[in-house]
Amino acid sequence: MRRPAAADSTVPDSLKGRGPGTIRSVVPYLWPEGEPGVKLRVVTALVLLLLSKLVAIVTPVLYKWAVDALAGTPDDPGTLLPTGAVGLTVAYGVARLMSVAFAQGRDAVFSAVGQRALRRIALQTFEHIHRLSLRYHITRKTGGLSRIIERGVKGVDFLLRILLFSLGPLILELVLTAAVLWWLLDITYMLVVVATIAVYVVFTFIVTEWRVRMRREMNDRDTEANQKAVDSLLNFETVKYFNAEAREAARYDRAMAGYEVAANRTNTSLAFLNLGQSAIITLGLVVVMVMAARGVEAGTLSVGDFVMVNAYMIQITMPLNFLGSMYRDIRQALVDMAEMFELLGQPAEVTDRAGAQALRVGAGEIAFDRVDFGYDPERPILRGLTLTVEPGQTVAFVGPSGAGKSTIGRLLFRFYDVDGGAISIDGQDLRDVTQTSLHAAIGVVPQDTVLFNDTIRYNIAYGREGATDAEIESAARAARIHDFITSLPQGYATQVGERGLKLSGGEKQRVGIARTLLKDPPILILDEATSALDTATEREIQAQLDQMGQGRSVIMIAHRLSTVAGADLICVLEDGRIVEQGSHDDLLALEGRYARLWARQAAEAAEGEAA
Repeated sequence: MRRPAAADSTVPDSLKGRGPGTIRSVVPYLWPEGEPGVKLRVVTALVLLLLSKLVAIVTPVLYKWAVDALAGTPDDPGTLLPTGAVGLTVAYGVARLMSVAFAQGRDAVFSAVGQRALRRIALQTFEHIHRLSLRYHITRKTGGLSRIIERGVKGVDFLLRILLFSLGPLILELVLTAAVLWWLLDITYMLVVVATIAVYVVFTFIVTEWRVRMRREMNDRDTEANQKAVDSLLNFETVKYFNAEAREAARYDRAMAGYEVAANRTNTSLAFLNLGQSAIITLGLVVVMVMAARGVEAGTLSVGDFVMVNAYMIQITMPLNFLGSMYRDIRQALVDMAEMFELLGQPAEVTDRAGAQALRVGAGEIAFDRVDFGYDPERPILRGLTLTVEPGQTVAFVGPSGAGKSTIGRLLFRFYDVDGGAISIDGQDLRDVTQTSLHAAIGVVPQDTVLFNDTIRYNIAYGREGATDAEIESAARAARIHDFITSLPQGYATQVGERGLKLSGGEKQRVGIARTLLKDPPILILDEATSALDTATEREIQAQLDQMGQGRSVIMIAHRLSTVAGADLICVLEDGRIVEQGSHDDLLALEGRYARLWARQAAEAAEGEAA
């Protein structure tokens, strides 16, 4: 089995960390090399943050001076100022406004940095997902991948806001508040404030960690109930068929009962957390206020000092109240970010070799040289496949399900690398050329065409970027779908819905054929290309595909033998080996596997027409 390739070189090693490593992973996006404009914004935002907190720390002092001026406290700095109580009150208001102004200016300046970082991270993750192999994508749920990106980007956004604008400023403000109380009053006040904050933080973290488990259980019960509801609604007709409405309601109610219990526990624990936080901060507030009151009674402190202490304690209470939810959300953000960075660290299985050259398609000869391949090492699919598709030749692969027919197309497109042997185009090993040039040279019409949730025009134009309307309509005519499109009220502007579900299977397939016709590749892979079409439409499209294949190397993969009867060479696959090959007439003359399969399908077709 192929070993995963080394981690993608475009993904920094720092992107694979968790916890502190995850936080470090964001730093290069906030402080990018060679972009002084971004760095200037970061420095400006930090300066505004510092100014905001310095003004916030000075504000209660102005309040104290105003109170002392009104109380006529002798020798207090506030009473010596010429502005008096009115001027100090105005200064107090201006300081509060400046604190908010600096904070809002910080947000405005940093917004471009943060949004740029989110965009870069999201784009890098999106590009990396497209670089991952088909093997990875068929084992992962697409919705899960999109949720990883969504949660990861939101986690980065949240972490930036919390660390830079909430937790960081809170720590700075607490340190400055403690220092100011020590400087203006006494070290005892600082120790009480520090002790209060320490007990508050420890209590908050312990209880929040306890609540996280409860919250997780509540979320699990909520998810379970939601899944049961969605599952029941998706199977609405089945529920009706078996008269099971009451059964489904009871099943849903049992799930909701579990959620009810978990939600009650979560809400009760939240009340306990809020009460405990309030008790700790109130106790600290009362202690410092009592100390200040005794100082006022003793004449060592002024009334303004008493008011200032109260203002400082109230000022730090509000942000501390959010510490519990902040801690929980930071933990969740780190988990979400780690998942996204782990996805970025996922190695791409198929990568371009160093110095890989662009594929040069001349004649279009395709050679399979003793190709071995298996999706699982214990279950080989292709065993020593050797075959040469001559330039301009149409080669069809037929055989039972699981014989390896579609695998040949995937290997040629290099969704996977072979385990043994080699595949080459015009003598160039596919592993030695760039994937971009290889993909540009091959057109694929898959068995199940999936369309983008956009217009018909967009989906056909996807075959070649920059195609004109005339070229798009020409491809649609060639695929025998132009008349159908023009009959629609909105014509080519018709929305096809998610995965093209507003169109029938045959209509989707013809849009897919038109898209490949527009691409106009030198090599064509038709993987059950007409399987979703009715017999009459199939004959029309098959004739057009035959015409399209003129002058190209074509590989057809089919179950219905009538679609490959005109191929230059038909290969019958069994257990990953070619057991018969030749033209349609030659294989019928052999009276072997192909002949028996042809006879069986002809009989089934006759029975169908008779019915």
